[in-house]
Amino acid sequence: MARPGKRFIFGSRLPRPLRIAGFAVLALLVLPYLIVPFYAFGKPASTVMLWRQLSGGRVPRSYVPLSRISPALALAVIVAEDGRFCTHHGVDFAEIRDALADADDLGDVRGGSTITQQVAKNLFLWQGRSWLRKALEFPLALWIDLVLSKRRILEIYLNIAEWGPNGEFGVEAGSRYAFGKPARELSHYQAALLAAVLPNPMARNAHAPGPGLRWLAGLYVGRSARAPGEAACIRTPSLGGRHPL
Repeated sequence: MARPGKRFIFGSRLPRPLRIAGFAVLALLVLPYLIVPFYAFGKPASTVMLWRQLSGGRVPRSYVPLSRISPALALAVIVAEDGRFCTHHGVDFAEIRDALADADDLGDVRGGSTITQQVAKNLFLWQGRSWLRKALEFPLALWIDLVLSKRRILEIYLNIAEWGPNGEFGVEAGSRYAFGKPARELSHYQAALLAAVLPNPMARNAHAPGPGLRWLAGLYVGRSARAPGEAACIRTPSLGGRHPL
């Protein structure tokens, strides 16, 4: 005969609606991990893009592979957004430690997400700051880095990020909006301007950059020239390292 303690723990049953709700939440938590391996191929779309389309909004986007994107842009985005992209495993714990050390308390913590974290957020989660979203984002970013190559992660990021004030999703749409040319033809300075737009494309405009944006672009051009190796993990091995992508 079962002991009373076990009867209490395992014999009790939750109401059916709560069980269904619990299974639904569990499925939503697990589903992204099952989907990620399929994103080694195809043309993923972000939750923001899908919501915009469902709302009848404009989503001018043309997915392009990394081989058709200017190497200058790939490097500029890495130095601007995630300088240790090639060396961390999805989450930059050194950056997190620095942010915690600089903060007076947990409410003051400010730390930029890695490119992989932004991919996790854009593909599966929601925008805005919250500890819940971060708690979901961290393990998902680690999984994405484990399952997908660095080249593929950066390619997805460049194609789902928002690059302009009118719903220009993906670097091809952003490049054509800002400079009237495809992403593969961007100069170093134009690439740096686009990289500087990324944190806030609604307020920063590479088509008509202000002094602050131009200053940032110059900073990223300098960083790119000093640290070309920061994009080493996305180079094509067959080219012997002669070409970044």
